[in-house]
Amino acid sequence: MTSAPAAPPPDDKDWTWVLDVPCPECGFDATAMDRNEIKPLVRGVIASFDDALAQPSARERRSPEVWSVLEYGCHVRDVCVLFDQRLSLMLAFDDPLFDNWDQDETALGSRYWEQDPTVVARELTSAGERIADAFAAVRQGQWGRPGRRSNGSVFTVDTFGRYFVHDLVHHAHDIATAT
Repeated sequence: MTSAPAAPPPDDKDWTWVLDVPCPECGFDATAMDRNEIKPLVRGVIASFDDALAQPSARERRSPEVWSVLEYGCHVRDVCVLFDQRLSLMLAFDDPLFDNWDQDETALGSRYWEQDPTVVARELTSAGERIADAFAAVRQGQWGRPGRRSNGSVFTVDTFGRYFVHDLVHHAHDIATAT
């Protein structure tokens, strides 16, 4: 068992602003995205991670406080699973309140750095396909259904999808600049 690498600084930013303006880091513009683009965008991110996780350097960090491709892959896999659960809640219940999720605690507790890149690629593909299909199955009258994060941020299924895609695209950008 290897010891935990240096923890990146906690990401305590409220990223919901990306729903209103393009992200200056990755260039994603949620306001310009069409809902029908969710599935192909998710699939594109999955493909980029699949390729990156197959590289011998997938476990290496470019600096001590920046996640490796493997760690980003684990995070994106877990984001896909979490967002699939939350989307299901939004479609089944009126205005659900989502439990808090600490991504840094999850990374440490799940020991992202020790996971097998091949297994992570397979799990990410499965989770990504599942959430992409779930968004593709949203009916016209469901896009306005609300849900709330524990910090008070309110989403509709539409803005939730845009926020989700930004997260994935942003991390694909992170790994592209890391390799």
